[in-house]
Amino acid sequence: MAMVSASGSTIEEAEAFLAAHPEIVAFDLVLIDVHGIARGKIVRRHELLPIYTQGRHLPGSILGLDVFGEDVEATGLVWLDGDADRRAWPVPGSLKPLPWTDPPRGEVQLSLFELDGRPMTADPRHALAAQVAAANAAGFTPVMAFELEFYLLDRAEGAARDAGPLPLTGERPMATQVYGLDALDRLEPFTAEVWRAADAMSLPLETLISEYARGQYEFTLHHRADALAAADDLSRAKRVLRAIAARHGLTACFMAKPFADRAGSGMHCHASLAGADGANLFADPAEGGLSPLLRHAIGGLLGRVEDSMLVFAPHLNSWRRFAAESYAPTGATWGVNNRSVTVRVPEGPGVARHLEQRMAGIDANPHLVAAVTIAAMLEGITDMVDPGAPVTGNGYAGASSERLPDDWRVAIERAVGSEFLARALGPRLRDVFVALKRAEWRRFAAEITPLERIAYGETV
Repeated sequence: MAMVSASGSTIEEAEAFLAAHPEIVAFDLVLIDVHGIARGKIVRRHELLPIYTQGRHLPGSILGLDVFGEDVEATGLVWLDGDADRRAWPVPGSLKPLPWTDPPRGEVQLSLFELDGRPMTADPRHALAAQVAAANAAGFTPVMAFELEFYLLDRAEGAARDAGPLPLTGERPMATQVYGLDALDRLEPFTAEVWRAADAMSLPLETLISEYARGQYEFTLHHRADALAAADDLSRAKRVLRAIAARHGLTACFMAKPFADRAGSGMHCHASLAGADGANLFADPAEGGLSPLLRHAIGGLLGRVEDSMLVFAPHLNSWRRFAAESYAPTGATWGVNNRSVTVRVPEGPGVARHLEQRMAGIDANPHLVAAVTIAAMLEGITDMVDPGAPVTGNGYAGASSERLPDDWRVAIERAVGSEFLARALGPRLRDVFVALKRAEWRRFAAEITPLERIAYGETV
């Protein structure tokens, strides 16, 4: 009988992968932290099988690092904990080739566990797994997919980091050209390499769009009846885009708002719930209109926007994205076939009806975004929350920000005592997340910016 690890992985999976890929000489061990940053190690080929039989010891403090990669003692994961090791186990099905590497490498995603086999609750993946389990217990299977918006910027030293040159011609995009095809055509061979990598990795990366700013693009990911896989897809897609862009002299930029005068980049989360038979429970009823279950789920999401804002907008820069008529929401609103709201019900066949959560920026952690989305939907369904009337027309015109924190600092302090976040993420992860965000805020608050020197240096 095959040995099954704490994560559910088996050595047979690794043995089959090695047999199918004799060319691979090393593997990236990938652990996604609270910020959504990939951390880990690169190991030689002969080191892979022992990870499937014994796990791999990693310090728990990996999950207590700020965005600069430095320890945050207030997380309780560093010296208070003696910088103790936990055991990382492979995520089943996560062994993938990295076809752009030379010599060839592969990757395997890890999840962190206590030494006795219990989930290490500061690992974001466990928070999402708990919400999926709660949905399953209620008779639902979350079906999810993400969109990722990003900029391709010039990587050349001394460049202004503006829109990068199009790989085919070397010219730079000079206009927005939303949905324009010429710029997409001239992204070859970058896009061709991205899609080849996606196919080799079984990553369901699909449609490419020229977005609402020069140098800004969007990829869509196919929906999954597995919320953990959907979040993993987004994390893996960002790594693929970064790696291949770097090999073309470009930077794939996942800041929420890299330019003050251009559109921000979102991480739109599409979600529905399936029943035991796989049927979409958000599908339009025969008599017309929207499913009551869908309406209650929307009500739950709107009711928890305030508590969830630190997950959706986790960094200082995240908050620059929220502006009227910018395609980013500014209030707790919903609507049908309307991109000016927080929760949108897209147009399409009634049998495929679902919702789109538009608040999260591309700089958020997809596992946390999915966790709070599922938790809020379940709460809305349980409490039969009425979302009210949908917005029609320009949702920015009547959007009220009363239910949203004023800024990043307020969102951090709101999260401190949020019982909803304690339920959605688990109390320990909520507290670690808050400690990391407080440390990040203090670091930025201590920085004297060039604009301050211009404004105050010789005037006050």
